[in-house]
Amino acid sequence: MSFYNGVIAYTSSRGGQYDICLFNLQNGSRVQLTNGLADSFSKPFWSGDASKLAFVGKNRIVYVIYLSTGRIAAIDQIGPNEDLTLDWSPNHRILAYTTRNHIMMYDVLSHRAVSISAANASDVQWFPNGRELLFQGVDSSGIQQLFRIHTNGSGRRQITRNTDGPLHEVSLSPDGTFALYTTPGASISLIRTVDLMSGEVYEINGGGQAKNYYPTWSPNSQLIAFSATAYTEGTGYYNEIRIVGKRGGNERILTKSTCYATPVTWSPDNRLIAYLSGCPEQGLATEMWMIDIQNPSPVLLTRENAIGNLSWSSGGILPINGVYTNEVYKVRFRYPSNWKQVDKERYEGTNGFFQISAIGGGDDIHEVCRGEAYHKLMPYGSSPRIYDTRISGQEACLVYPSADQPPEMNRQTAAIVRYPVPVKIEGSTYNYFILWADEVHLSSIARTIAFL
Repeated sequence: MSFYNGVIAYTSSRGGQYDICLFNLQNGSRVQLTNGLADSFSKPFWSGDASKLAFVGKNRIVYVIYLSTGRIAAIDQIGPNEDLTLDWSPNHRILAYTTRNHIMMYDVLSHRAVSISAANASDVQWFPNGRELLFQGVDSSGIQQLFRIHTNGSGRRQITRNTDGPLHEVSLSPDGTFALYTTPGASISLIRTVDLMSGEVYEINGGGQAKNYYPTWSPNSQLIAFSATAYTEGTGYYNEIRIVGKRGGNERILTKSTCYATPVTWSPDNRLIAYLSGCPEQGLATEMWMIDIQNPSPVLLTRENAIGNLSWSSGGILPINGVYTNEVYKVRFRYPSNWKQVDKERYEGTNGFFQISAIGGGDDIHEVCRGEAYHKLMPYGSSPRIYDTRISGQEACLVYPSADQPPEMNRQTAAIVRYPVPVKIEGSTYNYFILWADEVHLSSIARTIAFL
């Protein structure tokens, strides 16, 4: 199976069985990934590098789909009435979920799991630092609260001071600074956000029926899209696709859907939202639509028998099928083939770029990575994130910007990789290769790096 970044994964039903499918926005093609393994509640969860999908399927079995090969692995089973939230670690290899009063962390490469005992835990999600988790649990009075905890089980801290009803649809912002949830239930569903530093809680106005569902963070953590149920005499129930700022400001209606409520999902560039419509008699959706938040003119993507949850991949929107080779820097990797050469070390396209160089540096790669991330000119903002990894078998790190990165940097990120053997360029010796790329394409390009 050929795989393209920037596609929408969704749950589809034909002939009574549910499956996970991909919709390619470039050419409108559809790929069915499973054969009867999903269920009506199944939701696809992308790994950050868009190489894997996880979902809870039939009989509440947790599955992982490896998109490069199409292989599907069953890794666990979640008990009845337990939470179905799954979340991938920042290094794209560890899946977190809750079951049997434990927080589970399953490494899909080593096939080993570690767990943290946490009674009544749910909604577990990774903080961007890869060392902490957010989850919902109960306080000493038995009231549901949000907590954070280190992955080794230490440092458990309560975040919220909730005194109302239960929390639902808990979601950590991609930058790890805010969380959102709905409360108290299904008939009345209000959206609230909480600043994780100050603990301050903000309430979203939402629709007049107070039925606000499926709140979803934009990739840049600044906006929330959600479905607000509405009602008119003669027409009955429908819903409004709304967006709002993380503190509740600038709420606006983008469009309407014929369904009572619809899940929503953001494109990687924070500009497009996909949603569902075409619900006959308040049944399952049969249409997938897309809307540009800057130019709200809905576009129909596909019609099917029935469509459930949907999720836009975090990768780019083009195949990584161009091959770049540089004999001077002793490197080869893949990139979107429609990007054009600017000079020998830089290529650009309408949706991204890459540029390469080399760094001298000492033996400590962590020091080299910090030197790049915290350069005095602050090219990655005031609080960049550094993730340790391995690329082409070598020590490496990825540098991602904070929200206050200067706009002229165009969401620049970096991958630094230790050369297998130091490279000489114009009389100087370099120990590290560095790739700069836009945030959307860094992972998909960096994972193809090979040294000559």
